[in-house]
Amino acid sequence: MDIEKEFNLALDYLYSFVDYSLTRNFRNAAEKFDLDRMKQLMERLGDPQKDYKIIHVAGTKGKGSTSALIESSLRAAGYRTGFYISPHLEDYCERIQVSRVRISHLDMVELVREIKPFVAEIPHLTTFELTTALGFLYFSRQKVDVAVIEVGLGGRLDATNIVEPLVSVITSLSYDHMAVLGDTLSQIAFEKAGIIKPGRPVVISPQKDEALQVVERVAQERGSNLTVVGKNTFFAANAHSLSGQSLFVWSASEQGLVDEFIESGGQTDWEPQRLTIPLLGYHQVENAATAYTALQIIRSEGLPISEREISRGFEKVDWPGRFEILQRFPTVIIDSAHNRDSALKLRLTLDDYLAGQPVVLIFGASEDKDVHGMFAELMPRVRKVIATQSVHPRAMDANQLVELAHSFGVAAKVVLPLEVALETALVEADGEAVILATGSIFIAAAIRETWSRITSLDSNHLPDRL
Repeated sequence: MDIEKEFNLALDYLYSFVDYSLTRNFRNAAEKFDLDRMKQLMERLGDPQKDYKIIHVAGTKGKGSTSALIESSLRAAGYRTGFYISPHLEDYCERIQVSRVRISHLDMVELVREIKPFVAEIPHLTTFELTTALGFLYFSRQKVDVAVIEVGLGGRLDATNIVEPLVSVITSLSYDHMAVLGDTLSQIAFEKAGIIKPGRPVVISPQKDEALQVVERVAQERGSNLTVVGKNTFFAANAHSLSGQSLFVWSASEQGLVDEFIESGGQTDWEPQRLTIPLLGYHQVENAATAYTALQIIRSEGLPISEREISRGFEKVDWPGRFEILQRFPTVIIDSAHNRDSALKLRLTLDDYLAGQPVVLIFGASEDKDVHGMFAELMPRVRKVIATQSVHPRAMDANQLVELAHSFGVAAKVVLPLEVALETALVEADGEAVILATGSIFIAAAIRETWSRITSLDSNHLPDRL
């Protein structure tokens, strides 16, 4: 059997169903989300998602990083982990991983073949629903102890929301996918809070009051114990460099000890839990605090994990495409920011780590995103924009990006394809500006893949690689 040929046929089959992440009428798709189809499919497959414990993670931003930190710590503690994420960076099989090893192309082919008869019985299934079902089934077959499941879109009606989690986690909430989730923060929070299950604990990152109040109300209605980072647990950034950063985390009951620790200049016998992560940016400190808090609840829910194992998991976490430094000199960075809030966090991270350095921006985005808002945050740091676009069906026309950049008074030009955009940015940077590729995970992934290919072809092409 030609495995790669069969794998591509399996992908063709999955993509032959409705995929709202690829369709241009995504904004009209809100009424299409329904859990009944997913429940029917999983029942036919024997409800494999009930065979292991689950940590369910939703949020607008940070859910992937938080999920990765939780999974890495559980794996460090010796658990066999499932890890379900979306979208992927380079290979579709990245979405389904066991102990951070993605499902093989052969296993994907065989599982797709297995579910086809059941899929044929249920009308209107989507690509994401099928992929989620494949993940749940694969984790069962691989006999994982616990799976960290990242929500795809929203929460309440997301295909993953048929699970009964050990703990639910909600990360930073901001404006995104408004056509489906609502155009106010409270509406978005209500959709995300849909993952809260009756009587099951939930952890939430620091939020604006409008969002927090909604989650608090839903948790109370469902009898779910809510732990709020920034209220029940606290955190503070410590040191940081381009190699990583450290933070302190402590509970509200330890605040008196923390006050003594601070007043003594760190000379007390006791200190709050110190954690080190390779992920960069203050927002990752917040994600780490959320993951750490969730792990404390996970421990109390019957999955033993030590502080040392959590620390080791945090130190070893791998989560590419998020302020990922591909090269130091000249600095080349990719980031998957795709809304205004994440663009602001990206700019603050640039200011924190690379203050004063000019930026040549490689930018491409999906047409339904708040590109004006993203530019409003990024343009004060940008010297020139290289507007490009991925092969994604919803990619925004690069000429529109140039017009928008010009309205901010920033020089810009269209460069296609992405490979040439990267080469052009390297020339424009002239060895002294930071090259930043962002706007969507598709742009980050494509630049990452291009970088890997050209540096492997010619090790002298781009010197001083990380």
